Amino acid sequence: MTKSTAEISIYVACLAAYNNGKLHGCWIDATQELDDIQDQINSMLASSPEEDAEEYAIHDYEGFGSYSLGEYEGIDSAHEVAGFIEEHGELGAELLGYYSDIEDARKAVDESYCGCHTSVADYAQELTEDTGNIPSHLEMYIDYERMGRDMELGGDIFTIETGYQEVHIFWSH
Repeated sequence: MTKSTAEISIYVACLAAYNNGKLHGCWIDATQELDDIQDQINSMLASSPEEDAEEYAIHDYEGFGSYSLGEYEGIDSAHEVAGFIEEHGELGAELLGYYSDIEDARKAVDESYCGCHTSVADYAQELTEDTGNIPSHLEMYIDYERMGRDMELGGDIFTIETGYQEVHIFWSH
């Protein structure tokens, strides 16, 4: 089983071989064109140790983050998800894991994304300063950590952390 060097990839297995106790399949870059993916699947099936091999399934995948790609997901769906992850990186993969639906993930990126911040408190401070004038003698009394925590606990926002001091903020509505 040789793995391709593609970061977002699927392992497609021949079901005829699998059902007869043989491992036969290939790693495929899931971000390439659908026709190219199908050509590689057809080539893998044609070289199967079992005659008349026609059925396949996705038995493994890499680069999909916390999104759980189903064994019978379908190549179209796997390709669409891979394209979203390729476009949005780790954040896209984690959004798909959060929503489990590509349309909801797209909507979150397009309509609810507030940006990447070092912390929720950093976002609360930015939001507060951008939406009003705070007198300088009151600035030291504002607890941005509590504001951020309250925004999160109150369901106003949700966050996805992709690294140290990489907190992506989304409005929940």
